[in-house]
Amino acid sequence: MNSFDVIVIGGGPAGCAMALDLNRRGYNVALCDQAKFPRDKVCGEFISPGADPILKQLGVLDSIETLTPKRLKGVAISSYESEELEIDYPPSINTGLRPTSLSVPRYQLDALFLQQVQSAGVEVFEQHKVTDFLFDNGGVAGVQGWDENKTAFALNSKLVVDAGGRNAISLRKFSLKQEPKGNTKIAFSAHWQGVRLPDDYCYMHVSRPGYTGISSVGNDRTNVVLVVDRSALGGERDGSVEKPEEFYHRVLMKNSLRSNILQGGERVEPVRSVESLAFAVRPVPCGGLILVGDAMGFIDPFTGEGIYLSLRSSQIAGEVIHASFQSSNFSRNSLSVYDARREDEFGGKFVLSRVLQWLIYNQPFCNRVMKSLSSNQVLAETLAGVIGDILPAKNVVSMKFLTQLVVGAFKGNSDLKKAFDLTR
Repeated sequence: MNSFDVIVIGGGPAGCAMALDLNRRGYNVALCDQAKFPRDKVCGEFISPGADPILKQLGVLDSIETLTPKRLKGVAISSYESEELEIDYPPSINTGLRPTSLSVPRYQLDALFLQQVQSAGVEVFEQHKVTDFLFDNGGVAGVQGWDENKTAFALNSKLVVDAGGRNAISLRKFSLKQEPKGNTKIAFSAHWQGVRLPDDYCYMHVSRPGYTGISSVGNDRTNVVLVVDRSALGGERDGSVEKPEEFYHRVLMKNSLRSNILQGGERVEPVRSVESLAFAVRPVPCGGLILVGDAMGFIDPFTGEGIYLSLRSSQIAGEVIHASFQSSNFSRNSLSVYDARREDEFGGKFVLSRVLQWLIYNQPFCNRVMKSLSSNQVLAETLAGVIGDILPAKNVVSMKFLTQLVVGAFKGNSDLKKAFDLTR
């Protein structure tokens, strides 16, 4: 049976970043993924500016640039068909220059990441589906599953990193996923061609029954993502149940701003979907196992960029794993340092997500918040900086910032307390 220092489950950005980090530290790493690359995935295909330094450290930024990705200078947001507010990312404190975000197709990004992992000397097992863990003295000590030929395999390790996303084996094995209260969200995504976007922004349109993110990914391709409550689906139209693809097009075109952007374009692939967009995860109950990326929980894509969170969580995990190897301690108590550090870094971002989700689904308040942002450039760019992961979330998750943001919107309104209670 093959034996490694660390086994990583999942070949997406989180898993590849984890494998590259640990390989650079000198550990013998294996990576397993059930797919054959390149493979596609439903994604906003938007990488916030805060990811650039991590991608550079991992040695993949230059390779990504060879794909001629689209560089976006900020976000353009509209509230219930009001005029779009274009917000640039704030200037860097160090350089004075305004950073940009990357927009690149996932099938290209993930394939490039995996090639980098293979080139670094990590042993990659494609089409190897992990179905269970191996245990030793109550802790995880390897994985087992089936390869592309339905042949059983088993790999031993001192530690396993699960980067398997929202359907990670750890979430199922230990019943760790905590679904959000209320309606769950579903995202629809497809690439279009011939779309003419007004400028180099990610266009976010909020209107019932959800919101969209529209951005160029280069080479005359535009990614069009629609996010709605699951309950919005399944209604009847013209005497029959509306198909998801029909729903996607109908909702896109009922918003005049989206219709103007998309009217000259054409969808060039089937509409894909993914559910359970926001969830939390209970702590891992045993030693020898760490979760990174989406397997650790998912933030709503309107206010959180999943690829950055995946890359940064892997970076934090790498530091904790290295310390565990130094002390030869892979107990749950030792590895729980990772949970604490991740919460310290991302907790504010998740709070911001809850606050803004509450706001955007209340049309009068959303309109007034947009009015506040349009009249205060510093306020708007600060929010964009946090969403873009170039400013800490504590800059906006404060009574001072939220008071400025909603000034006038909640004046004399008892719902003000409800909004602020979400920050606790």
